[in-house]
Amino acid sequence: MIIKILVVDDSATDRVIISSMLSGYNIILASDGNEAITKINQDPEINLVILDINMPKMNGFQVLEILQNDEKYNHLRVIILTNYEEFENEIKGLKAGAVDYIRKPINIESLKARIDVHVELLKIQNVLEEKLNETSMTFDMIFEHAPIGITVSQNYDLSCIDKAIVSVNPMFMEITGRSKAEFVKLGWEKITHPDDLMEDMENFKKLQSGDIKNYSMEKRYLKPDGSIVWVYMVIAAISPVGDHSFNYICLVQDITKRKETESNLKYIHEHNKLTGLYNREYMEDFLEKDSQVPCPCKKAFISVNLSTLNILTSNFGFLYIQNLVKKSAETLKHYCIEKCILFHPYENQFVFYLKNYRDKEELIEYCDKLGNILEKLFVSEGIGGGLGIIEVECNNKLTIDQIMKKLLVASERSINVFDKDFRACFYDEKLEALVDRDGLIRQELSRLVDNNDNMELYLQYQPIYDLSTDKIYGFEALARLKTEKLGSVSPVEFIPIAEKTKLIIPLGEKIIIYAFHFLKRLKKLGYDDVAISINVSAIQLLRPDFTERLFKIINDMVIDPCNVNIEITESVFVSEYERINNVIKTINNTGIHIAIDDFGTGYSSLAREKELNVDCLKIDKYFIDKLMEEDTDKAITSDIISMVHKLGHYAIAEGVEYKKQMDYLKIHGCDKIQGYLIGRPLDEDAAIEQLSKCFP
Repeated sequence: MIIKILVVDDSATDRVIISSMLSGYNIILASDGNEAITKINQDPEINLVILDINMPKMNGFQVLEILQNDEKYNHLRVIILTNYEEFENEIKGLKAGAVDYIRKPINIESLKARIDVHVELLKIQNVLEEKLNETSMTFDMIFEHAPIGITVSQNYDLSCIDKAIVSVNPMFMEITGRSKAEFVKLGWEKITHPDDLMEDMENFKKLQSGDIKNYSMEKRYLKPDGSIVWVYMVIAAISPVGDHSFNYICLVQDITKRKETESNLKYIHEHNKLTGLYNREYMEDFLEKDSQVPCPCKKAFISVNLSTLNILTSNFGFLYIQNLVKKSAETLKHYCIEKCILFHPYENQFVFYLKNYRDKEELIEYCDKLGNILEKLFVSEGIGGGLGIIEVECNNKLTIDQIMKKLLVASERSINVFDKDFRACFYDEKLEALVDRDGLIRQELSRLVDNNDNMELYLQYQPIYDLSTDKIYGFEALARLKTEKLGSVSPVEFIPIAEKTKLIIPLGEKIIIYAFHFLKRLKKLGYDDVAISINVSAIQLLRPDFTERLFKIINDMVIDPCNVNIEITESVFVSEYERINNVIKTINNTGIHIAIDDFGTGYSSLAREKELNVDCLKIDKYFIDKLMEEDTDKAITSDIISMVHKLGHYAIAEGVEYKKQMDYLKIHGCDKIQGYLIGRPLDEDAAIEQLSKCFP
């Protein structure tokens, strides 16, 4: 029997791909529905059609309608091509007369399996339609030696299978692991996997009642040892013979290896390789489907933000961080309660999706449990993180990108605002307003970078007092921002935004230049020994050209490096210790003083503190506030001062507001102090006026 396959697809690429996949068959090509009908009429030997549903001019459904309405096309078997998840088109196509469907993008093994089965069915049907005395030998040979499993059942009735006459070929017995006697005794229902049985039974009843002529499906058979075998199955009714009112033929092909490959690929596609949790791709598909299902219950997302893990990478290595992430995943899995699913969409972020919780209080309680266990998990690492929550309406139309963005904002806010790690922050209208404000601040900072003639970014100067001379030693330059659009903006607001956007690099250079102008003004007034302290971020320090540009500004403005102090926060050394220490050594060698700000609350390795190329340690306000407690003998501030001196540095105490604090610091040998007791941040003129009182 000649098998001719007509491939109908408006995509030339798809036509070529299908032709190459089926190179063993006689392939005819058509680019649209009109051409397909023409070629079918021209060549009556075409017996199998692969038909794309989505085509211009005449689409696949219109072609099916023409074929269904004319008996001369009854010999044709049509397999439709659909796009991924076009379930409605698949059902509509089958109802319109198609015998099967194949989804794009086309899998070569799936395509060949389906075509091979339908080709065998065509051959068998052809044999059965011919005279028995002419073809008995041919049919027997096909039945016994066919490369696919075949069963033929006559007089088959689900309610009384004992009366059925069943023939089973060797390949069917090999695929299912069942002898003919076992198959006849048990029936196909008993050896069909329970999860596939309902669909199979429904289709079979339609076949038996005459509603459909054939059907196909991928299903599982249960083998005697309990294992399963996946098959692609086609069942077609056979014309009644004698008293046998219902007859059918079943063809199966073993597709177990392909299904295993598909399963493995599906797992890889849907799961995070490191933790085995569902990844972002699966999360996106899941939420898309979930949003289409009506659900009046409450829904919420909880994000676990572990972005602070990144600061450990350079010190401990990537594998160490990966192990911490895996450890986090194992811990969080235990908190997947009923109606809750856990995703791992990004490297250092986990997301819980909760449904049907009681109220906001229950969410907070749940987050408190998560926070407490995560805090215990990471306490030994000295790092923290944040939790972000977003509640969504049942008719939520947010995209996954919008959800992830809001969760990131809330969890980052948690990290930056709360004193404790892993506290929950809700994304609400108030936070959204803050986000909008952050956006405006970002716009204003961008504008300021390009505007050299503005007074919106300016400096104030807070005095630093020398306890040994009872005079002002210098000033710390503090950046301030005031714009027409936003009014006054706290450094707590705009400095982190400037660092995140890297705008701190050009803005930081402006701040250095402004501070040096003030230093030159002081020199003109005769204050040659007064120092200026300037805060510099890690982002600036790590710029390859930072030192070169700093030295150029100093030379161009004729600044004495000995009057310049650079302040950096203690925590910057956690991620880039060696690199930053080398940078500040280069700066320090020119005579510029280097001070570590907020000492005692960030970097904790005292073993490395001695190796730092710094001159001064500024004691954090936390330890100064402790001096207001009644029993100052228990305060460790004096020990910190002593340790600073033993490390070869001088000490500056920050946040001094009361005389009691100053007296204590003076008694215990602190070198310098800074705070409201000495003076608040001042504009240039006010700072000079205070300086003149100190140096009459």
